[in-house]
Amino acid sequence: MTNKLYQRLIIGVFLLPGIWSTQLHAQEVGLSFSYFLPKNGYFSVPISPFSIRGVGVDLNDYFALQTGFSLYRMSGLNIKDIDDFSTKDPLVGPNFTFMIPLELVLQFIGKQQEFRIKAGGFGFGTFDNKLKYGNLDKAIRRFEGWEVANSDFDFNSSLGFGYFFGAEYVVYVTRQWGLTLEANYFIGDAGFELDGSYTGGNTSGPLETKQVEYTDARLDYTGLEISVGIIFIQ
Repeated sequence: MTNKLYQRLIIGVFLLPGIWSTQLHAQEVGLSFSYFLPKNGYFSVPISPFSIRGVGVDLNDYFALQTGFSLYRMSGLNIKDIDDFSTKDPLVGPNFTFMIPLELVLQFIGKQQEFRIKAGGFGFGTFDNKLKYGNLDKAIRRFEGWEVANSDFDFNSSLGFGYFFGAEYVVYVTRQWGLTLEANYFIGDAGFELDGSYTGGNTSGPLETKQVEYTDARLDYTGLEISVGIIFIQ
């Protein structure tokens, strides 16, 4: 995707909480620190303070709609659905990843505590991507049965989508603010086409070069998110 399109998407992310506040008269705004543990990836941290969650509106005493966004500096994500091989090592990273959820919340409200069950969908995008050639070459060596391999790929990343579910526990310190502890499990992916070549072989024989194209490859956004934050009551 072009840099200009990414700039428009990022501007939209930052405007989203304000739009919800204006149109839906948001009752709560949350500022959280979220940590992501991706499947077959590396532990990743948020770019503070760019994680605003819990912007929403109560539909009735039990149900609410919420949204927000988080911006992550992902240490490593995996690529799945590569035709020739698979690996449990991350193949992409570090990169920047922004994620926007939209969730339906079932809430059980007490005097000073709340328990919330959440489920919904999300969209995400990545930029400043880098391939982890060390892990990629290792996967190619294993697939080909070679002793050495060296790869060179171009890639094209797309926006991705998925779904998630989780729960949140809230303790209100005062009538104006409270503390939250939340865990969500995300399952999603995005197109991540690979096109290039790799060269390798065994020390006892000649080197071989192969041209390959993996048009069905997907960037895997699957993992556990743990958030600690503050909710402000409006």
